[in-house]
Amino acid sequence: MMAVFEKSPRLRHIGHLDIQRAVQRALRRSGLPVSYSKGFNPHILLTFASALSTGYAGRREIMEVQLEREVSPEAFLSAMNAAMPPDMQLSEAKMLPDQHIALMAAVQAADYTITLTDDAAAAAIAAKLPAFLAQESIIALRRTKSGMKETDIRPLIHTLKAEGNALRAVMTLTERLACKPGMLLDALAAFCGFEETPRVMVVRNALLGADTAGALAPLETL
Repeated sequence: MMAVFEKSPRLRHIGHLDIQRAVQRALRRSGLPVSYSKGFNPHILLTFASALSTGYAGRREIMEVQLEREVSPEAFLSAMNAAMPPDMQLSEAKMLPDQHIALMAAVQAADYTITLTDDAAAAAIAAKLPAFLAQESIIALRRTKSGMKETDIRPLIHTLKAEGNALRAVMTLTERLACKPGMLLDALAAFCGFEETPRVMVVRNALLGADTAGALAPLETL
């Protein structure tokens, strides 16, 4: 069963492992026929399409739970929402075919709203956004296992526009390549000549995959 759930702004400082534990506890309390791994230390077969960074909220996060027998999406939602915290409620669920592609492999991009808390910084970034995007390459630092590495994030920015004090960005997010909001903000701050990267509130609105025509679409609709 694939399910869409919220990580509300109130929980933005909760890490991914805590989110995982909360879902596992809810699954145990729900009475749903969840599947467990085999072996000495069985655990619930639960996966997330993409871990959400600590400090971020998520409107439509996606998880997959393997079940021992078929359950209707309505029954799954009802049982889970009764057991889940108020700020982590599920909004959609659907059964997946047995041979579906793994969710983590299906994610191609993410849609973010990045709200700046400083009005002046937001105005400065909005004014310089066209010139920023006109660059052939945009170099940002990416953390790797071997340390910080320079990465050209320009090909990874699908769309970026200012909406009042917020930036709306669709950026590549795959297992191999990703442009995360922190990388984008650092590059924008350097381009605008800021001494420090502005403070922001980040919300991930959706995880996106590629439809049959190759266009990006919400993962849960594919």
